[in-house]
Amino acid sequence: MATMTAAQMRERAKREYNAFVAACPSQQLLRRISDKWATLVLAALGGGSDCTGEPAAMRYSELSRVLAGVSPKMLTQTLRNLERDGLISRTVTATVPVTVSYELTALGLSLYETVRQLKLWAEDHMGEVLAHRAASEEATSGPL
Repeated sequence: MATMTAAQMRERAKREYNAFVAACPSQQLLRRISDKWATLVLAALGGGSDCTGEPAAMRYSELSRVLAGVSPKMLTQTLRNLERDGLISRTVTATVPVTVSYELTALGLSLYETVRQLKLWAEDHMGEVLAHRAASEEATSGPL
């Protein structure tokens, strides 16, 4: 077998990723980015709460306000995971008190448009989904 450079080995591994295979690491990444809070953090950092603005850094407290219902523990965990995966960066500024902000990295920006579209699709089609759910419940709870 011929010796391969590190770049060649990475390129070979990239071609071999298949999310349909249980052992593929891309399944872990899909699990991470399809998490509700991860998706919403990426959307918020990409364009604010309505996804119409420009990508901008946000402080923890801003994210907490935009993401109604997220617990401090879950937000912290989500931010750490996204940072570890290289999708967001964390910047600490020496002020009193210390200022910490988060923003999308180049990798995170490459995912943002997909996440934005998913969020907007969910909002646009929620009425239809609710109607289907109601019809399904009505059909299954009818006379036997």
